[in-house]
Amino acid sequence: MPKQVAITTSLTGSACVGRLAQFFPEAVPVRIPVRVSKLDAAAASPDEQTVIEFGTPGEVLFASGLSLAFEDTVRVKNSDGSLDVEAEVVALQLLHGQTAIAARFLNDVANWIIKR
Repeated sequence: MPKQVAITTSLTGSACVGRLAQFFPEAVPVRIPVRVSKLDAAAASPDEQTVIEFGTPGEVLFASGLSLAFEDTVRVKNSDGSLDVEAEVVALQLLHGQTAIAARFLNDVANWIIKR
């Protein structure tokens, strides 16, 4: 059974994600509560509740307390399951002990709210 990690997105976390969003010109602010888990075949990884703070047609940006690195694959799922996708970490930014993550969808997401 995967461990759960509680995360509270603070103002610092939001600021960190906002700074990372500057590198994604198509990023728009959103507030979508999700559960994020690292997909790792080698071990059961913890998951966490967080909020997608920015999105583009192909990426999501959120604060995370998980141990993530470039090219890690994560699963992002909202509470009703209408968003349930795998994404690859393409950018990280640290600010005051918070980590902002940008993850790119691995497949087309038909019901994603941000379109080109």
